[in-house]
Amino acid sequence: MYDGYHRRIDYLRVSLTDRCNLQCHYCMPKGKNNNLAVVDQLSKDEIISVIKEALQLGIRRVRLTGGEPLLFKGILQLVRELKSLQGLEELSLTSNGVLLSPLAEDLKEAGLDRVNISLDTINRDLYKQITTEDALDRVFQGIDAAKKVGFDPIKINAVHLDLIPKEEYLLLEDFCNQRGLQLRYIEEMNLAQGTFSVISSGNRGDCSKCNRLRLLSNGDIKPCLFHGDVYNVKELGIKQALEKACQLKPQRGIKNPREEFYQIGG
Repeated sequence: MYDGYHRRIDYLRVSLTDRCNLQCHYCMPKGKNNNLAVVDQLSKDEIISVIKEALQLGIRRVRLTGGEPLLFKGILQLVRELKSLQGLEELSLTSNGVLLSPLAEDLKEAGLDRVNISLDTINRDLYKQITTEDALDRVFQGIDAAKKVGFDPIKINAVHLDLIPKEEYLLLEDFCNQRGLQLRYIEEMNLAQGTFSVISSGNRGDCSKCNRLRLLSNGDIKPCLFHGDVYNVKELGIKQALEKACQLKPQRGIKNPREEFYQIGG
């Protein structure tokens, strides 16, 4: 599947739910809430139907996101059924890690290939300030459980924030090095303004190489993170929504005043 700029589109990020057990300020700003009614969210079977069609059109990799994907009811059965689909080469998941420890072994047995864990700091006070929850120990337990059951590599996604001192990032780097975790810094982004923070290792997204579409939990297909256009699978039908999102994917994004990160999954 190729878009109008000859980019091969073979990667689908799937936001299973807009619900989250944390409230990180850069993802769900103060005053916002994840209030999409259950009736408006795609069911497990609807998600599978979308991914089946996407695979027929050329998608080869799928990443499950949220909100927090481990809050999705039936996550283990969803992983099992997705892994049985012909054409799926990789199934991964991005989680905040809080709920991962008791599910890690079952996720591995269900067929999940890889896991990324969002962790901006190992400083307890800063973690609570960013997320509004004192859940750092549970994240550490989730990381340990993921390693124990054999997920490899385990990537740590850290949003580079001005409020975190440089020495805290050095401690995070040591933490990851000691445990064999792959640390990846991510720019803080403002979708509405179309801006990125500046970090030495960031590339602000290389639009010329973008190979992804996004399925939101309400059935919208987004062709671009920094663009407001969506194509809903319930309104247009699955195949037409996917094809339109691919064909009309912009050459580069500018800004997106429509959604927040917790609704899109990054």
